[in-house]
Amino acid sequence: MTALKDLGGRRPSYRERVADALRAALIAGELRPGEVHSAPGLAARFGVSATPVREAMLDLAREGLVDTVPNKGFRVTAVSDRQLDEYTHVRSLIEIPTTAGLAATADPVALEALRPVAEEIVTAAAAGDLIAYVEADQRFHLGLLALAGNAHLVEVVRDLRRRARLYGLTALVEQGRLRESAEEHLELLDALLARDAEAVREVMTRHLGHVRGLWAGA
Repeated sequence: MTALKDLGGRRPSYRERVADALRAALIAGELRPGEVHSAPGLAARFGVSATPVREAMLDLAREGLVDTVPNKGFRVTAVSDRQLDEYTHVRSLIEIPTTAGLAATADPVALEALRPVAEEIVTAAAAGDLIAYVEADQRFHLGLLALAGNAHLVEVVRDLRRRARLYGLTALVEQGRLRESAEEHLELLDALLARDAEAVREVMTRHLGHVRGLWAGA
């Protein structure tokens, strides 16, 4: 199982890394609404032990991402199209202007430090590794937003991203189109380094549009 890497600060615990990977599987649609999963079954699927999976799933239950099913395990909760539209709308209100503002304020060295993460996203897309794709995508965007210096803003977006569902990613992999979307992260970095706020805004608007377009699926 691919672990979500640190965004800065303390190193995440093993339980947190397991929870991050399970969230990524939920977001990417590898764990579907209504499905019931046992901790031992998920542990075998992801190649980890059952105890951290059980603990991680309890964390996800507290976040409303799964429900506890007595004597069976955890049921993946459904998210309506309206909820997804609302999450995406709030994200656009926060992320587009904040990221565009970084064109004038972000340290070029800090921006370049995110390039390997953007390249990880492209690599994961090319390999069809959706969990790695979602994890690296989150690391990139939260790391980018962190450069604005507002920790609460980052946490709000982190929560919204956790609630998202991107069921269309599998189809994009099959069509060979996910890499094209992945390369927008490199395009965004180049626009930021060029101090081109309008280009940044255009890329971010297009990129977030995929959440309820190309990446949404059914």
